[in-house]
Amino acid sequence: MSAEPSTTAVDFPVGGRLGDAALASLDGRADPPPAPRLASTVMLVRHGSACPVEVFMLRRVPTMEFAPSMWVFPGGGVDARDADAGLPWAGPSPAEWAARIGVDEPTARQLVIAAVREVFEECGVLLAGADADRVVGDVSGDEWQAEREALLSREQSFAQLLSRRRLVLRSDLLTLQDHWLTPEFEPKRYDTYFFAALLPEGQIADDATTEADTAVWVDPKDLLAQADSREARMLPPTVVNVRRVAGATSPEELVAARPTVVRVMPEPVRTDGGVVLRAYLPDR
Repeated sequence: MSAEPSTTAVDFPVGGRLGDAALASLDGRADPPPAPRLASTVMLVRHGSACPVEVFMLRRVPTMEFAPSMWVFPGGGVDARDADAGLPWAGPSPAEWAARIGVDEPTARQLVIAAVREVFEECGVLLAGADADRVVGDVSGDEWQAEREALLSREQSFAQLLSRRRLVLRSDLLTLQDHWLTPEFEPKRYDTYFFAALLPEGQIADDATTEADTAVWVDPKDLLAQADSREARMLPPTVVNVRRVAGATSPEELVAARPTVVRVMPEPVRTDGGVVLRAYLPDR
């Protein structure tokens, strides 16, 4: 029987609406926790012009119900149609992903498909190709934009898109990096798996999403500095993973990493300096 991975407690400052909700939870005034929704998010990375690694990020519009005005990676909740076992697939199988993630095979399939679908929907990057050895090139034209819109309107599923285009999902282009669960006091909760992927050659990440008012490649150290000065806002899992990107010497190094992954759920804790969110992070 394998030993439990060692962890280190890390505290994150919390304020505003989130701080009020954390305090209510500590005081026993919180509502019963809602069931979390499965979700996938992707750290899309490339070589930077002024830093070793740039990561593509979105700042969510202020009207979003979850994480308004927060900087996030492309991603979102699993869709029921992400369970389609007939979706064309290349790379590690759903069974292999299930062993890596620690879930059953249908759940693993949903998480991987959701990751690839969400990246395409939100920033126009498609981790798919004609076969297991190829990746599509530029998909920024009007035809591909129409495909994205059809996915968002639910006129087609991701499986239908790939089948019609004679493409296969390239699951080998993703690697699992982290796993976070939204705190129990949040009214909207996600059980989120964090993946990493290199920007495919010839493809362009764009800002054609209504869920963000900004979508750009960022220097992770610059964004962390903005977060420290409160110019930028990020949730704890985003902060942790942006730090991981900032510490990488190359995009390839980050994506090739196979870190220890355990589920992390921050919990509110009273300290001498006020309420914080404490997370126990695996020592890597």
